[in-house]
This record gives sequence, structure tokens and C-alpha cells, in this order.
Amino acid sequence: MHSSNLLLDEPMRIASVLEPSKPNFFPAMTKIVGTLGPKSRSVEVISACLTAGMSVARFDFSWGDPEFHQETIDNLRLAIKSTKKLCAVMLDTVGPELQVVNKTERSIPLKADSLVVLTPDQNKEASSNLLPINFSGLSKAVKTGDTIFIGQYLFTGSETTSVWLEVTEVHEEDVVCLIKNSATLSSTLYTLHVSQIHIDLPTITDKDKEVISTWGVQNKIDFLSLSYTRHAEDIRHARNYLSTFSDLNQTQIFAKIENFEGLTHFDEILQEADGIIISRGQLGIDLPPEKVFLFQKAAVYKCNMAGKPAVVTRVVDSMTDNLRPTRAEATDVANAVLDGSDAILLGAETLRGLYPVQTISTVGKICAEAEKVYNHDVYFKKTVKYVGEPMTHMESIASSAVRAAIKVKASVIICFTSTGRAARLLAKYRPTMPVISVVIPRLKTNQLRWTFTGAFEARQSLVVRGLFPLLADPRHPAESTNSANESVLKVALEHGKASGFIKSHDRIVVCQKVGDASVVKIIELED
Repeated sequence: MHSSNLLLDEPMRIASVLEPSKPNFFPAMTKIVGTLGPKSRSVEVISACLTAGMSVARFDFSWGDPEFHQETIDNLRLAIKSTKKLCAVMLDTVGPELQVVNKTERSIPLKADSLVVLTPDQNKEASSNLLPINFSGLSKAVKTGDTIFIGQYLFTGSETTSVWLEVTEVHEEDVVCLIKNSATLSSTLYTLHVSQIHIDLPTITDKDKEVISTWGVQNKIDFLSLSYTRHAEDIRHARNYLSTFSDLNQTQIFAKIENFEGLTHFDEILQEADGIIISRGQLGIDLPPEKVFLFQKAAVYKCNMAGKPAVVTRVVDSMTDNLRPTRAEATDVANAVLDGSDAILLGAETLRGLYPVQTISTVGKICAEAEKVYNHDVYFKKTVKYVGEPMTHMESIASSAVRAAIKVKASVIICFTSTGRAARLLAKYRPTMPVISVVIPRLKTNQLRWTFTGAFEARQSLVVRGLFPLLADPRHPAESTNSANESVLKVALEHGKASGFIKSHDRIVVCQKVGDASVVKIIELED
């Protein structure tokens, strides 16, 4: 095999596998999104999660009421203050999720080879032969022979807690199914998923709108994770809705791809969205298991070329109950990094898992190992070729800065940015060293009051691989004078030294705008 085609850096010495890993200031360049829930909502646990490497906190509204999530986010703010680690907030919508409604809260045993009826009549009680669901259109959407999957949040597809059904007949609004495996459904909420059918429900439901307009606005969310994104139109609709709230017009929208419709329209969705979440739990039910990896690799590649963050989910399920991942999971995390993912999203593992902090630090360690052997050279050439010529002004500056940083073995790239776009473009070329984006706040007025922008831009870079934000002091307007720029640069260098990723005699590449020109300079640190 020709070595330049390898994903890994060649040649790799097997002996290097046995060398202990060096501690790094950043747990890893790849970011970790943690879902906060019952097992991870105290100030103490959240602080430990931040220290272990979580940089985005996800709030999943499929369960728990807004008051519960508000307490959690208040704790997150206290944890951020005490650890001095920035963290972004992601609100995950419920979307058109089909659910089995079990008001009795009793476990429901289902026996293989017997029949069970799915009914939209939610007044009926759930039992071993009758399951009420929250959608009246199921009987119109399915046909005999279709497969239906029911499980708790579709977390594991573990056969003792989830069940596969085959539709045998449709009776008015009821759907009669044959149970394919014996299982016990326990707890109040199970998600229901039918392979490859169109569910005629809006992507943002009224319940989602209510949560966004109250909790979302109150907490000025950085990211909206749009569940069940199926068309580019879903993103446009969500953006329109967010723009009606002044506190959310900077919120980024990430499309969550979880079924075959989202997959079919992936290219147009990618154009509209700010980032993509590849929801492998759901996809694994809509796609044959042997196809999931193909979609992951293709989708991550497309995100990389578009310079938009790609987030991969469901990587270390077994750590929900265990201290260590399986070998397959550890390999899977590393492969997600080698594929080019920006972030790894943890769901059940941190939400209700027994070891949220250990999970984050384990994933961080695996990411760091994979980053060491990531074949940057091949990736860089591929990206430059994909972008083509003539390059835009911004792309050419970004790619040149990254190239220079690699050639001079710089320890860090410092980028001055007000919108965050320049820093994201640098990250697109996947430099081997961290990019510190110094976000320069801009003064903005709506005629009534003055506000500084910048906090959003800084936090939104927390989901991009290799990007580490630093908010500059607004008293130094970046555009104006050289001396102001110099003083901000000094602060950034001090920060780098204090944090241990810049040492004396290091080379540093600085990327900034001076007037109308973009400048890339290389500086060498004295003692």
C-alpha cells in the first residue's frame, strides 16, 4: 500500500505504543460534548467533568422538565466560575419522536411469538398485549412486514430491554405486531422507531417551541441540536423561528441526522446547518448495521471539506455501567478522530451513567492518542485540492498560516477574530497544534443600549477540533491601533505560558487583520 494514502502518520513505531502518554494542557484537540442529567448535575460532578475535558454541555429535553434543567444549568454556571473553564450550552429538541406512553410506570413483559397492538388511544393502559403511542398516523405510515423497534431512548438495542416487532396487520388506527424477541420494557418512556418510513410530524414541535422560547431564551443557548432533521427546509424553518428572539439570533443550529430522510438530503442540509450531529443510535436502526460506518466516513469528510463541525454520538455505551470501554469502543473513538470528527457526544454515559467523569477522561485520552498519529499531511493536501482555485482571500490566508505553522514547528497559532470565522477556517485545515482564537469583542448598539458581542463566538468555537477561545478585554479595540493589538497578543502569550502550552524559544504563528489587510507573522519567543 502506498504510504501517503494511509490515514495514519507513517512510519509508526510499534515501540511508541508502549511509551507512556505525555500529559497535555488540553486533554485533547477533539472536543467532548457531555449530556447533563440525574448522575451529572451537581456542581461538584459538573466541575469534575469540565476539568476532565467537557467543553459543551448538552441538555436533552426528551425527558425532565424545564425546572429540572434550569437547576442543572445554574449549577453548570457555578462550576464554570470555580474551574475557570469555558463551556457552551446545547439544547437538544425532542422533535417528532414516537413514544410509547406507559402511565402506570409498571414494567411490561413482552413474550416472543405473541401479538401486541400499538394504539393511538392514550387513555388505554399499557400492558403486555397493548401499547398506547403518541402518534395517530402510524397505521397510515406502515404496511405489513415493516419492522418496528421499541427501546428506552434506543440507547443500546440491548435485547433484554428493547424489542423488535413485525407488523402483521393494520386495523383502522391500530397496528397489530408480532413480537420477535422476549423483553421487558421498564420505566415510563420508550422510543419507537419504524425503519425507513416518513413520519408526518413537524421537526420543531409545539413543545419544542415552548422550551426554546422560554428556557432557551432565558439561557441564551449557544447551539440548538435539531433532532430528526430531514430536509434543508427544517433548518431554515428553525433559523426563522430563532431569529424572532433577539437573544437567539447568534445561536448555531446543528442538524441531527438520525434517519434515512436526513441521510438522503444530507448535502442540502449541510449547506444550511452550522454543524452536523451523526446520531448513530437511531441510524443503526434505519440502516443495516454494516452500512453505518460508510455513512459516518462520508458525512464526516463532507463536513470537513465544508469547514463545519462534525459530531459523532454513541461511542462508549458500555461505560454507562462500566469503568472501562470495550476494545471495540476504544477503537471506535480513535477511528472517529482519524475520520476527522470535531467532537464526540456522550449521551447515556454521562446522563445516567455511573462514571460520567471517568468516561470523559477516557474518551479524551483515546482522542489524544489518535491525534498524535493523524496524518495531517494527507488531510491538508486533500483539503487544498477540494477547495480548488482561485481560493477566497480568507481560505488562502488560513491555509498559508497552517502550512507555515507546521513548517516552522510552531507550538501554537494565535488568531485574532471578531466573528470567529477566521479561527474556524484555520481549524478547517486541521493544524497539528492548538489554535487560540482571541475573540475581540465588538461594541454594538440597538439605539437603546450598548452591548459587547464576543461571548457567543468564543463559546461556539468549543465544539471545533483544535480551537481554544480566549476573550480579549473590550478596552483594546482590535481594529484600531497596533499597540492595542500588541497588548492583546501579550495577554494571549502570557495565558499560553501560564497554561503550559507555550515555552521560551517556541515559535508562534499569529494571524490578524491590520486595517484591510490580513497578516500572518511568525514570532520566536525569547526567554
